[in-house]
Amino acid sequence: MNRSPLWFYKLARLVVITWCKIWFRVSYEGADRLPADGSYVIAPIHRSNVDTFVVGCVTRRRVRFMAKDSLWKVKPLGAFISTVGGFPVRRGSADVEAIKTALSLLAAGEPVVLFPEGARQSGPIVQPLFDGAVYVAAKAGVPIVPVGVGGSERCMPKGSKFIYPYKVHVIVGDPIAPPAIVGRRVDRAELAKVTDELSASLQALFDAAQIRAGVR
Repeated sequence: MNRSPLWFYKLARLVVITWCKIWFRVSYEGADRLPADGSYVIAPIHRSNVDTFVVGCVTRRRVRFMAKDSLWKVKPLGAFISTVGGFPVRRGSADVEAIKTALSLLAAGEPVVLFPEGARQSGPIVQPLFDGAVYVAAKAGVPIVPVGVGGSERCMPKGSKFIYPYKVHVIVGDPIAPPAIVGRRVDRAELAKVTDELSASLQALFDAAQIRAGVR
């Protein structure tokens, strides 16, 4: 697990947030809802590759995030992603190692970004959520923070090789308490209940963020 110097992360964040403000005119709302300290799971909507960049800058704290393992096939790119907080996950399967990494980072007090829709989706409707983000939050005993990102899909839709300079707006929702642990297991009924709560919150935040970004 890469633990790059904090100064390098701060420098990279400064470069990214400056670019996002210039290119996307990115704006943030509700960042004060993020817990002031301790770890938590950030659970954003996912419509574009630019989501990781704009969501990663929602706080000045270092955040960690899962990224598809194929990105590490290009060694310089993989090294850079690791340096700025990324760690690989195998798509289409329950990647136990990625889950262990997320849990160890949360245990160390760092926020972790997990996209509950999994891969990038399309359109205005939140797709059925995987329960991984809520499960990890439950095992770590940390809150889940839903985040709506408006306008990012038109900036870089699936298949696009160009990043268009459209407005992006990010809204942070109220933290959601994790499901209960019964013994050493996550209560399945509570897991489903909290996942449904997260889905409803994401839809409301996504709708509002789209309006703020001028999408509809």
